[in-house]
Amino acid sequence: MISEPIVFLPDLMCDARLFAPQIDGLSHARAVMVAPIHIGERIEEIASGILDVTPHRFALCGLGMGGMVAMEIVRRAPDRVTRLCLMDTNTMQEAPIRAAEREPLIVLARAGNLEKAMQEELGPGYLADTQFKENISKLIFDMAISLGTLAFVRQSRAMQRRRDQQALLRKIKCPTLILCGAKDPFYLPKRHEFIAELIETAHLKVIEDAAHFPTLEQPKETNDALRAWLSAS
Repeated sequence: MISEPIVFLPDLMCDARLFAPQIDGLSHARAVMVAPIHIGERIEEIASGILDVTPHRFALCGLGMGGMVAMEIVRRAPDRVTRLCLMDTNTMQEAPIRAAEREPLIVLARAGNLEKAMQEELGPGYLADTQFKENISKLIFDMAISLGTLAFVRQSRAMQRRRDQQALLRKIKCPTLILCGAKDPFYLPKRHEFIAELIETAHLKVIEDAAHFPTLEQPKETNDALRAWLSAS
């Protein structure tokens, strides 16, 4: 029996490299796909585009903004998502003050200062103090520069306009993993505990010695959690 394919959705200004350890660790047992999330200026538009190119039924895993797109995919096509993993993400709509804070970053990026805009977007503490912190940070910025200014503007607009998905959570019935880094400065573990409590089928996994990017910071622990989720009935 062939295992269900898995579709990964990266965070803002990230590409497939965000999930390189997962692709390496999981692709021997199933088809693995990473879908881009920078085509469109609304979460709904991005989700629709992904549904057009994915298998009929698949496991779905999104990190950060990718998690927000994943929830919209589940809202639109719950019968197509066999399992759901939400990593270091937020189910609520953007707070007005946070939406306003994105405007000067958009201006900065459009003026040719994308790297500076990303520095301000991420702020301090987005990575835990591991031995690979410097290499991971370089990769994060390499991905952002590769995607470019247009992607930054599109994704910033999508984040500003995203809907609140909290009402969706109680409707989710597929096996669900809620995973986050213990030191994530953006989306705290307490918030993920709340998400897990609202989903009947959810299991919460907090990754120690990781912040916002556990897929790269602690790949073994992340992969172990994903394998358990993918084998759960």
